[in-house]
Amino acid sequence: MKSIGLKGYLRTDTGKVANNRIRKDGWVPCELYGNGENVHFAAFIADFKNLVYTPNTYKVDLDIEGTNYEAIIKDVQYNPLNENIIHVDFVRVQDEKPMKVKLPIHYTGNSIGVREGGKLVKKLRHLTVKGFAKDMPAAIEVDITNVGLGKSIRVSDVKANDLEIMNASAIPIASVSVPRGLKDAEAAAATPAKKK
Repeated sequence: MKSIGLKGYLRTDTGKVANNRIRKDGWVPCELYGNGENVHFAAFIADFKNLVYTPNTYKVDLDIEGTNYEAIIKDVQYNPLNENIIHVDFVRVQDEKPMKVKLPIHYTGNSIGVREGGKLVKKLRHLTVKGFAKDMPAAIEVDITNVGLGKSIRVSDVKANDLEIMNASAIPIASVSVPRGLKDAEAAAATPAKKK
């Protein structure tokens, strides 16, 4: 899993009024959970740009006033009016404990169905997996080579090594749709010609 650094500053005021005040100054109230303690801190809103607005999932190297933690984002709350980040929850990475992480899907291969004129429809962009930090890749690779026209690849078809995939096994991850022109051509070919 890729890593990214984030600097934070401890905060002692944690109420609604205090949170609104630091948001006005361009900061995001944050919580770090795990190992029996909660750490209340704030980070500059611009520092989340490469961490949140990306398809990647990162391990975060948190520096909170000189104390370092390894963490992952557990939850991000947004303002419903302007989509600004208003709160972020982090959970500490503990080598001896499995954790749940949303990892991006990286599609590989050239689908048979696409080569025959179909269109690849990506239904999922992430998979939720459970496992140890040392086993977490940057992405889950999904090979679509054998997906034919009108066919799908499902969660149950994905191999994730030492990770447990938490999504329901029957959910389609991607499918190859049959274009309308190809459907019409197949229908015409299947209809017997009328005798004159």
